[in-house]
Amino acid sequence: MMISKKEFDDNLTSEEKIDVGLLSNHTHFLTGEIEEEMVESAIKWIVYENLVDSPNKVLTMYINSEGGNLNDAFGLIDIMKTSKYPIRTIGLGTIASAAFLIFASGTKGQRYIAKNTSIMSHQYSTEIYGKYHELKSFVKEKELNNKRMIDVLKDATGLDARTVRNKLLPAADVWLTAEELIQHGVADAFLTRR
Repeated sequence: MMISKKEFDDNLTSEEKIDVGLLSNHTHFLTGEIEEEMVESAIKWIVYENLVDSPNKVLTMYINSEGGNLNDAFGLIDIMKTSKYPIRTIGLGTIASAAFLIFASGTKGQRYIAKNTSIMSHQYSTEIYGKYHELKSFVKEKELNNKRMIDVLKDATGLDARTVRNKLLPAADVWLTAEELIQHGVADAFLTRR
């Protein structure tokens, strides 16, 4: 039995109606900790949007996150880079750590930052333990992750590796203003009324 669009819409909760409306407007929210489930949802959204042809489509990802799992972030960044449609990133609230890298990986010219956003970037951090040969292997992977972070930011900003290390990935956490984010080429413009 087929149901009409009105009957379908009438059976949705308010939250489900909002989700359907956001999806129909090519919009996704990346909020909270960067972890497997959240990243899976964002990857599915990008893949779905790329399966549905629509001229002049721009995908919009709102980001409000203190960061989380770096490898999950790299997975999402790789999918973002394969999208045939531009991905507009909008940073608000907090963009930090892994979320900072995801925000920066939006399409150049389409990365917007709210003026009151807390922004933090830092080197890779983790706890390490184990037997000697495991530690050596673990250190190699972490060095590769550090190089990946530098490469993501070089690509996003046009800065050389030395400048990325000094300005965006120094030894201590670096807190940036929205203005500094634009100056460094991580964001393109302030978020304004749409």
